[in-house]
Amino acid sequence: MTEQNRLIIRHLGRQDYSPILQAMRDFTDQRSPEQADELWLVEHQPVFTQGQAGKPEHLLASSDIPVIQADRGGQVTYHGPGQLVAYPLLNIRRRKLGVRQLVSVIEQTIIDTLALYQISAFAKPDAPGVYIEHKKIASLGLRIRKGCSFHGLALNIDMDLSPFLLINPCGYAGLEMAQLSDYVDSPNIEQVAEQLSTILAQQLDYRNIEHQQGLPTL
Repeated sequence: MTEQNRLIIRHLGRQDYSPILQAMRDFTDQRSPEQADELWLVEHQPVFTQGQAGKPEHLLASSDIPVIQADRGGQVTYHGPGQLVAYPLLNIRRRKLGVRQLVSVIEQTIIDTLALYQISAFAKPDAPGVYIEHKKIASLGLRIRKGCSFHGLALNIDMDLSPFLLINPCGYAGLEMAQLSDYVDSPNIEQVAEQLSTILAQQLDYRNIEHQQGLPTL
């Protein structure tokens, strides 16, 4: 079994954003061409993150929630407890994956995960993410460096959505946000994380899955 078929899924619990951002950068910069791909699953403490091309006018009001500049695509978004964040750290060059193809795989993974809860969701070709009717339930932003992806997706499970009112989510004024708990009673974030990671591994044809706790030792 080659490292190309191996995926390490890391369960990181609840973490501040900045240390995870730095760990993703370090992992991507230091990984060898043969190293196994990883998927990091995490909840973040409350934070607004601003994409590389993020415009300050999309922050509508000041608050005590920190705003952190991130080196991903997209505009401003919010992360907080009760939201599942998944970071696919993949060697897409080795897997012969284009960026648009990877975006589509991630979106389809979220759609298939929500379908397990009898929820019909869809992606938009002109606005990355996943939507239910006119509301957005999952956001997506990636960065590719050295042929490898980092950053990823945020799926709203059971959280306080009010901080989204302080921004134009992903740069769209008036965009309403949804979460799984709007449609399902008391969803379990760990269960959703397991379902989503299993589907993503299947979509990308990983055959050797290994679960670990905590960040990698570089």
